[in-house]
Amino acid sequence: MAERKAIQTDTAPAAIGPYSQALMVGNTLYMSGQLGIDPTTGKMVEGGVAEQTKQALKNIMAILMEVNMSMHDVVQVQVFLADIADFAAVNEVYKTFFNEPYPSRAAFQVAALPAGGSVEILVTAVKD
Repeated sequence: MAERKAIQTDTAPAAIGPYSQALMVGNTLYMSGQLGIDPTTGKMVEGGVAEQTKQALKNIMAILMEVNMSMHDVVQVQVFLADIADFAAVNEVYKTFFNEPYPSRAAFQVAALPAGGSVEILVTAVKD
């Protein structure tokens, strides 16, 4: 069985529960969902779903950088929305963080997100 290594960086928000920011198993990184929380303040960023999306993706980049990976290594994304009507606004920000070929993706509306968030994003990445 491949070694499991917990990944932790101070440049992304600390886990707000009993879980790791990410787990590296072999050459695959399984990341926990990232909210629009500013790691320096520990608070949700202001400005609505677009700003929360931008911060969540910055948090994802910070965790990827901790293991010498980038957004190019992301193969799957899951987007959880408090309101599916925010889908287009999230896409406007999302497309500025990824290049073709885009990772596979699913998006869902959920009943609620932790910390009153509007969006939570998790990724799986594979290191070449």
